[in-house]
Amino acid sequence: MTNTLCSPVGRAPEVIESGLRARTEVTVPPDEKVFPGHYPGFPIYPGVCIVECVHRSALATVPGSADEWEMHAVEATRFVAPVFPGDALSIGIDWSQRDGAWRCKALVSSDRGEVAQVRLRFGPRRPR
Repeated sequence: MTNTLCSPVGRAPEVIESGLRARTEVTVPPDEKVFPGHYPGFPIYPGVCIVECVHRSALATVPGSADEWEMHAVEATRFVAPVFPGDALSIGIDWSQRDGAWRCKALVSSDRGEVAQVRLRFGPRRPR
């Protein structure tokens, strides 16, 4: 089975480290399709796109096979600084397993420092 994503994010993350402490990198293209409307004249990368970058990073680094797991919940998000066109994001992921689910705790940062914290929960892929 292949993961199919419908996403406002055009670029896939680059896996730098995998394992229970993983790290990915994503550069936000200046021509990303979300920028003209968010906000005109002062483009800021939407928080939902940051969460999607973490989601894609998690799928690329989840222990085991990504085909076995899917996101079941966004448990928490905290956005602490804006992300601008051209920013390079580093996404550090700590994986833990509990109650048959994988939990992803991510710290997203740019050259200016921390931009977001995101916690996602992944469970076994449900039959379609």
